[in-house]
Amino acid sequence: MVPAADTGWLKDHIRDIPDFPQPGVVFKDITPLLADTGAFRSTIDALAAPFAERSVDKVLAVEARGFIVGAPVAYRFGAGFVPCRKAGKLPWQVEKEEYVLEYGSDLLEIHQDAVAPGERVLVVDDVLATGGTAAAAATLVERLGGVVVGFAFVIELAFLGGRSKLGGRELVSLLAYE
Repeated sequence: MVPAADTGWLKDHIRDIPDFPQPGVVFKDITPLLADTGAFRSTIDALAAPFAERSVDKVLAVEARGFIVGAPVAYRFGAGFVPCRKAGKLPWQVEKEEYVLEYGSDLLEIHQDAVAPGERVLVVDDVLATGGTAAAAATLVERLGGVVVGFAFVIELAFLGGRSKLGGRELVSLLAYE
């Protein structure tokens, strides 16, 4: 695990939404964070900082909120951006990977030419929950011949154990809920 800077201040910018998207789930809403210029800027800087000494060719981010934090991280590295989307949203030939999340299963897709063999890819998303989404994204990168250099998340729901599905790779989460 890569230690992040002191990010306890993030809790003040995360809103809990009970019973969304289904009963029993407490959704961590990052829209207050996104609306605060300083908090958003600090979040992007904190996501990128632990990987600053690494060579990053591409940043892969998962639809939809992952795009919001992944694109500025890619910009920060001077790297390409790879959108990882739900099934049927990409207009060209795709690689697919099914995964399980805390309240069901889904399918992720990326374009077949999104990652070239040997490219070093940082996977970015807003939340690490059960780890299924991030693991599926890593599988897609590796299937195309890329190398996953690490994972960066704004929030980690540590009580769901998602970290264990990521194979001990380098990982930073800015805010963990135990």
